[in-house]
Amino acid sequence: MIAPSTFAIFVTASLALVLIPGPNHLYITARGLSQGRAAGLASAFGVEAGTLVHIAAAALGLSYVIAQSATLFAVVKWAGVAYLVYLGIRAFTAKDQQAGPPEPQPLRKVFLEGVLVNVLNPKVALFFLAFLPHFVDPDAGSPALQVVVFGLTLLLLGLISDLLYAVTAGALARRLTRAAKTLKYVSGTVYLGLGVLTAFAARE
Repeated sequence: MIAPSTFAIFVTASLALVLIPGPNHLYITARGLSQGRAAGLASAFGVEAGTLVHIAAAALGLSYVIAQSATLFAVVKWAGVAYLVYLGIRAFTAKDQQAGPPEPQPLRKVFLEGVLVNVLNPKVALFFLAFLPHFVDPDAGSPALQVVVFGLTLLLLGLISDLLYAVTAGALARRLTRAAKTLKYVSGTVYLGLGVLTAFAARE
């Protein structure tokens, strides 16, 4: 059983981490600005659904394998880069609307994109590998189960943070409907920027 003091320290450290704006926040904000609150929320839930994959991978040791294998890491990294660049190019080449915001995409598609953006981010896998083990106590029971508990706690805290970004971006989007063309370029720039960040993700 995880010691209450250890869990309290983990929650405190996790809160500090999720409050720092990161790539997922930028992606969710871009989605919320370009399509509104519903899309922002869908992308937030999609991103954290992707986190479930990383939790499972960390618990099963796959994150360690990816981190130790240059080939596997490169495959995951460049798949993520390609997908983010695709999103950026699609945003830049979207047809301009005469009035109002860009044509909305189905929320299911927005959700799935959020999942892929997070799953294909090797930095998340490395983060789980570097951060969670510090709180795992071999004498407190199954290490894999502890990783799952810590991971789900981090997911919940991250989801709260993501939803705040999504709601804020959605509120701003309603006020910026006349700037749809500008928002298109903002979204495209964010996606391409995330692709560049992922491309430079270091194995260390």
